[in-house]
Amino acid sequence: MLDHLSIQCVDMAASAAFYDAVLAPLGGVRVMDFGAVIGYGVPPKPDFWINACDPSEGFRESHIAFAATDADAVRSFFDAAVAAGAEVLHEPRRWPEYHPGYYGAFVRDPDGNNIEAVCHTAS
Repeated sequence: MLDHLSIQCVDMAASAAFYDAVLAPLGGVRVMDFGAVIGYGVPPKPDFWINACDPSEGFRESHIAFAATDADAVRSFFDAAVAAGAEVLHEPRRWPEYHPGYYGAFVRDPDGNNIEAVCHTAS
């Protein structure tokens, strides 16, 4: 059901060092590193992300992505979320900056978290 999860970190250097150490025995490594955003997983797919945040900004959202079987399921998720009153972050579309088959939609849940449905095989 889960595709990937992202948490916010105040001290990226400390958090990256921590996750480098604790995920290694489980086979997890840095798969992508953008400095302020680091993705861990078993290559080639990152499924756990840490993101830099400013603690003075208050609420720190989580990002939870649910796996969808195809693009139609992503659109159905999006339609159901909008009908349930979710704030739209990004309508369903391809995200080639992630990888060529990435198709996702992003909304906010009632608590302000970034919730996504994603399919990795959209053509």
